[in-house]
Order: sequence, then structure tokens, then C-alpha cells
Amino acid sequence: MIGVVLAGFTNLPSYLASSEPLAGCPQSTDSRPGSPVRFEASHQAMGTIYTVVAYGRDQTFLSEAVNEAFDEIDRLDAQMSNYKPDSELSVINREAAQQDVTVSPNLFDLLQYSLKASAESGGDFDITVGPLMKMWGFFRGQGRLPSPAEIARAEKAIGYQHVHLDSARRTIRFDEPGVELDLGGIGKGYAVDRAVEILRSSGVEAALVSSGGSSIYALGAPPGERGWKITVRDPFRADKAADVLRLQNFALSTSGNYEKFFNIDGKIYCHIMDPHTGWPVQGMLSTVAAVPTGVETEALTKIFFVGGVEKSRRYLATHPNAIGILYQTGDQQLTFKRTILKSESFQIPPGALAEIEP
Repeated sequence: MIGVVLAGFTNLPSYLASSEPLAGCPQSTDSRPGSPVRFEASHQAMGTIYTVVAYGRDQTFLSEAVNEAFDEIDRLDAQMSNYKPDSELSVINREAAQQDVTVSPNLFDLLQYSLKASAESGGDFDITVGPLMKMWGFFRGQGRLPSPAEIARAEKAIGYQHVHLDSARRTIRFDEPGVELDLGGIGKGYAVDRAVEILRSSGVEAALVSSGGSSIYALGAPPGERGWKITVRDPFRADKAADVLRLQNFALSTSGNYEKFFNIDGKIYCHIMDPHTGWPVQGMLSTVAAVPTGVETEALTKIFFVGGVEKSRRYLATHPNAIGILYQTGDQQLTFKRTILKSESFQIPPGALAEIEP
């Protein structure tokens, strides 16, 4: 969960997790004529709440830009949902094991990136974990502990290597029955990126776009600030900060075992799967990734969560401009140990900021 702290007031994580849409809330940052107006609105899509906090010249301008961004998120939801049988993704999952399926351009690009991230991470991030999510009860159901035989059967359909894209014809094909794509681990970050593109093209220079409390993009900076101040929650306490970052024109995502989980005999089983074993990841509490785009941060948090510290360190040796924070189980109950990682090549783009505050 991510919280946002701005000059003079605090937006706690509760507003990001609210189940009720918020009305637009224009506020002047000072009383002088022409001073920036603050506008905030939320919208439900993709099983979460998207929130935009933006600054601009007037309420009407900001409201129109934000509504256009929400329209784009709705379009992506209709296209990429696993829950809607008529979505493009659902059609792919039904038909791609039997025949080549033509894919729309933006979804094809996202699938290309996803397979690239899967290959580069050695499969720690994998968009074919859908059958595992269903089997463990994280898809429209309560958690359950499957049998070893069930896990073995599901594992036959898990693996990005079963997905084949033809760039020339823009088609997709599965080489194994039962393969299913699940974009839940990356689609929200992609939607945040698209919303930011719309806001930027509309002339909005300062905005924070959040998908639930797990993925954000910090566009520009609030008036009078160096950047957006982002708080990352303690893995054990939602009301306590584990770290604070300052971001400008940068994205950040978190993955945590507190997001979706169930408890059996005192053991926590979270929704983040290890594609190599078919079991939920153990020992990792939460991960944070900060990179220039939301779609990258979503993939990276899963890579960090599944791969652990040393594998993540090796990954960042060849992938530039990323910050990672990994929180693992501590030596005592309800304690954690923190590891901060940074790409060996780290050159912030002009006009961007990404810092962890002391």
C-alpha cells in the first residue's frame, strides 16, 4: 500500500483503498488570483479504485482531463479482464490453444513486453500463472490448499515459453492446452501509464495517478514541492510507514503478502505465486520497485518478490534506472529486515526525481 504526503496536509492510504468513488475536490493552493487549483477524483475499474490528484488552471480543465483518463482505463478493463467473457483477453484464453488469434496493437505490445520481462527474469515474472491463481482460490473464490497432484497438473500449463507471438501477423498461439494469460500482475501499471499519457497530452503538468494502493505514477510535482512524497506501509501495520520516497516523473509499485492471502494452521499463503514451484512465495513480506514507467514497476515487484535479494541484485546489474526495496521476515515476530537495491547503471532522466528519504 502506498500513501501520499503533500505540503500542508496528508492523504493517508485509506483514501487510496476507499470503496466509494470520491467527488472532484478542487482546492486553491493559495488565495492569489491564478494560483493552481487542486482536483481529486476516484473511479472503480479493474477490481480496484483508481485515484487522480491533479493541479492545474481550473476545475473544468482538470475534470475533463481526468474523466478522459478514466475512460481509457475503462476501455483497458473491458479489453484485458479475466472476469469478462467477451473481453479480448478472455477470447485469447479460450481460443489460442486451438488456433492463431489476432491481437489488437496495444495489447500485443503489452504481451511482447511481458514475455520479454519473463525471459529476462528467468520466469520469476510470468503472465501464465492464471491456472495457479484459480487452483489456490485467488480467482473469484476463497483460498484453498491444493494437493500435490493438482499442483503438478497445473504446472504443465504454466510457463511463458508456451506463448508464441508472431510480430508480422500480430497473432498469438499457445502450444499447450490449458494455458491462460493473467494480466493482473501488470495491467494496472499499464493503465496508470496510459492515464498519465492522456493527462500529459491534455496539458496537465502535475498529477499523481494511483491504481488502488499498489501502483502510482508521479507526474511533475505539487506547487512548491520538489516532487510527490510517497509513503510505503510497514508490512505488518498499514498505519505505519516503512519508507518514504520523493518522486517526480517516475513510477512506483508495491507487492505485499498482505494484499490477498489466507491462513491455514497459522501459515500465511499469499497471492503471489512462484511459477517454478506452483506454490505461493514464502519468506518475502513485500517489495517496492521504482522505475520510469508503471508497467515496468509492476513486473519488477513480482521479479523481486519471487527472486529474492541475490537474484534481484543480479537482475539490476543489467537493467538500468531502477530502485528496489525488499522486506523479508525478521528474526523476531512481527519484525522485518529491509534490503535496498539499485541498478548498477542509474541515470535519472532529465526532469525526473527518485530518492529514498533518510
